Amino acid sequence: MSTSEIKLLQTIVIIVLVIIVRLLTNKSLKKIQDKFSFQKVRILIIKKVLSIIFYLSSIILISFIWGVNEKQLLVYVSSFLTILGIAFFAQWSILSNITASLILYFNYPVKIGDHMTIMEKDYDTSGKITDIGAFFITLKTQNEEYITIPNSVILQKMIRFK
Repeated sequence: MSTSEIKLLQTIVIIVLVIIVRLLTNKSLKKIQDKFSFQKVRILIIKKVLSIIFYLSSIILISFIWGVNEKQLLVYVSSFLTILGIAFFAQWSILSNITASLILYFNYPVKIGDHMTIMEKDYDTSGKITDIGAFFITLKTQNEEYITIPNSVILQKMIRFK
């Protein structure tokens, strides 16, 4: 076998492994969803994030197989992360809301359909949760108004659930 045929075979093996791991992960997530009654939307987000991680890892492995220089790849990745870091630093509230959404997602007992009250000094805000996004939680008040509250605020305020 020539070296290009070996590289092609290794590439195919990596692609097949990624597909198998992704399918096994999806089955496991389905079992977790059924066991713990997670919402379908949350499982879909986890599937998307894991798929991105699997595919990026496979692209990096395949690029190493085909002879991409490690130093060149490191320069590219560090440049990309630097630009991304500057963009997030320029929009610090966006980064804090994304971080808060991850915390809410994994460690906070909040679901769509729950009724919550954000207790503040002067004015309490309450309503039914209609959407939980990456940046905001949307509440529907008793007056049929929709209020969006940044996720970082949810972590900073006292919350009462009904």
